[in-house]
Amino acid sequence: MKKDPDLESALSRNHRWMVNNQIKNIILRCPDQVTSINHIQKKFKSLDLQGKAANWLKKYPCCFEVYRENYEYFCRLTKRMMFLVEEEESIKDSQELVFVERLAKLLMMSRNQRLNVSKVNELKRNFGFPDDYLLRIVPKHTDMFRVVNYTGKRSSMDIELISWNPDCAVSAVEKLAKKKGSEPSFSCLLPATWVKSWERFLEFNSTPYISPYADSSVLSEGSVEMDKRNVALVHELLSMTLWKKLSISKLGHFKREFGFPEKLNVLLLKHPGIFYVSNKYKIYTVLLREAYNGSELIEKDPLVVVKNKFGELMQEGLHEYNRRHYLMNLEKKKKKGVAKVRPIGRSRDDDEKISQLNNQEGNFGGILDAEERKRFYKVLFGDDAK
Repeated sequence: MKKDPDLESALSRNHRWMVNNQIKNIILRCPDQVTSINHIQKKFKSLDLQGKAANWLKKYPCCFEVYRENYEYFCRLTKRMMFLVEEEESIKDSQELVFVERLAKLLMMSRNQRLNVSKVNELKRNFGFPDDYLLRIVPKHTDMFRVVNYTGKRSSMDIELISWNPDCAVSAVEKLAKKKGSEPSFSCLLPATWVKSWERFLEFNSTPYISPYADSSVLSEGSVEMDKRNVALVHELLSMTLWKKLSISKLGHFKREFGFPEKLNVLLLKHPGIFYVSNKYKIYTVLLREAYNGSELIEKDPLVVVKNKFGELMQEGLHEYNRRHYLMNLEKKKKKGVAKVRPIGRSRDDDEKISQLNNQEGNFGGILDAEERKRFYKVLFGDDAK
């Protein structure tokens, strides 16, 4: 699929947020909400990070406070960060009924109105569910859900839907069509020059829409109708997520429960006007095109709003860290008698580049190839770089 710079930018921005969010959760689960740097270092591989944990954490001083005690380094969340954590928890409490509806929708789209708990846990943060949703939400709504275990194995624990709610069985596509007073159909967001893709989309969209909540057992595998239903199902799942995106591998874990085709990625790539598939960070991710205007979400869930504040706090700290290192490098140059680099205004991308350079220096004891540094500063500062 041809790369969309705006959607790729949205993915890269979210990647750093997701990594730091996981670090935040690691710290919150620790006694007194403090953990050693060594403990976070051990988690680095699972976070898909390399290098030293201390270097990473110090890049975000507005989020993480690193300090030394008894010859060992520790980390805790800053006061501003804790304020956002409290705000996030408050929103989760106020959105309980929203989570109930999302969970009901997930179960209603599954073939047996039942999903494995461990599999739901893989996607819980995508849908905004609290970590303790099994204790916080499910027991309060025994008229809708129950936890069952038909095999006796701990890994076989399932959440089952007890009562079907027709008000929940309405997809995002159907809601929009009702609002417009038209028949349900998909939207295509492709340039007019993509003639063949538009022709395929119009042919696909000409057949009746099939709701993801409809009984799929009457549809034939590999038929146009089944493809239509599967596209509607992925569309609905993405519509329910906070960031309107999901990992294709995680979606693939639900092939049996949702009746997805064996080659789900092939189905998604056939509909570039509806879905955007990216392999950024070597993880195949599918985004809902219509949910974005450029690199920004059009409609933001309250949880996304508070998470964006987290992102802004991250960026503020990153800029502060880069500025501090920039001034330190200038001071070193002055002492060595090297001409001063004329500073210019920098963008967020520049902050990321400088951060990567500083991190690389930190990982290798401050030793960096002179030509690499020269090329970097020339790209960043132009011909004035010395």
